[in-house]
Amino acid sequence: MMQQYGRGVPHSGSLARRNESGDKMSNTAITEKALADSLKKLMKSYPINKIHVQMITDDCGLTRHTFYNHFTDVYELLGWIYEHEVVEDLEKYCNLAHWKDGIMLVLQYTVKNRGICLNTFHSMGRDHLESFLYSLFNHVITGIIADITKDMHVDEKLKLETAEFYSNAVTGVFIGWLKQDLKKDPADVADGIEKMVKGNIVRLMNEYNEN
Repeated sequence: MMQQYGRGVPHSGSLARRNESGDKMSNTAITEKALADSLKKLMKSYPINKIHVQMITDDCGLTRHTFYNHFTDVYELLGWIYEHEVVEDLEKYCNLAHWKDGIMLVLQYTVKNRGICLNTFHSMGRDHLESFLYSLFNHVITGIIADITKDMHVDEKLKLETAEFYSNAVTGVFIGWLKQDLKKDPADVADGIEKMVKGNIVRLMNEYNEN
């Protein structure tokens, strides 16, 4: 299970939730999406640390009480955005065959939403973003290791340490890309990550396979 992003656990419901007829989002999902859309709109004009709950609720016509029924603060709402717009599509890429496609998904999302991503990075939300990215990449790499070692007997501590090492490395590459304002082509960033990771984890797991 991925570590949740932000100061609290995102509200249990979500964008994909449907009502009994199966053709409409629930009221909860509609409300959360409205709040998220307003935050994304405001982040085009204000740093995340300058955006207050009242600004969000004024923009989408909801009350502060409604906001706090769903989120504890603005950063948790920001986390909800990343969780629902990135993480929900990532699970199928957490394996050896498709992990690079998962990395490309994150890179392309960042380019498409460069305003909110760079806003987060260049403001007091940076720590939240770095924490989220680490959790994201750790989730992918843990999936890769699980796939590689499904027929092996490798010490669990080694698998955890390997996942931590490569998650920090990939996060570092991503942060460097953000520092350069996304100037490098996402495909080149993904290729660089592949060169750093490809084969190394497989070799390490084979070396310490106790079977």
